[in-house]
Amino acid sequence: MARYTGPQTKIARKFGEAIFGDDKSFEKKNYPPGQHGLAKKRGKKSEYAVQLMEKQKAKYTYGILEKQFRGLFEKAAASRGVTGEVLIQLCEARLDNVVFRMGIAPSRRAARQIVSHRHITVNGELVNIPSYHLKAGDKVAVRVKSKSVESIVNSLAASSHVYEWITWNNDTQEGTFVSVPARVQIPENIKEQLIVELYNK
Repeated sequence: MARYTGPQTKIARKFGEAIFGDDKSFEKKNYPPGQHGLAKKRGKKSEYAVQLMEKQKAKYTYGILEKQFRGLFEKAAASRGVTGEVLIQLCEARLDNVVFRMGIAPSRRAARQIVSHRHITVNGELVNIPSYHLKAGDKVAVRVKSKSVESIVNSLAASSHVYEWITWNNDTQEGTFVSVPARVQIPENIKEQLIVELYNK
């Protein structure tokens, strides 16, 4: 299955929360999509349905396809630590996510495009793989030739988020992935234990 490129508000309505960030359209229609979205009575979901919904929410939030997501889960399961927490930490350490967190792009979807279009360097080397896994201490910067790209300039000007595990210098357009964030530092509303239970069935 190809990556979803349709309306993000429709997906946010499916999960009942603005998983892609501020969304005025979602605020106006914060009920399920479809002809009977507002009136349809939803019965109690099965345990499997709840677990599957949580996995889908995580995949859409980080823009990861099933094969990649399962690979991250297997990596998390094989590592030390709580599997669910490690899974979310691995998602956070992806280059496209860090580019988004640093404010270089207004969304993860835009961040993937910026990385793919060769606008980003890691430790001075050009990297155009959105799923590239960053390690603590890695330096992420906007390529010199790309510092005047309008979408990047506008995104940085509008960015106001500050994260404890990331530093960013607007003057040099360079930041550091200081450390892998603890689960409590990650703002995403994802119940990762449900995902672990689903994959362990």
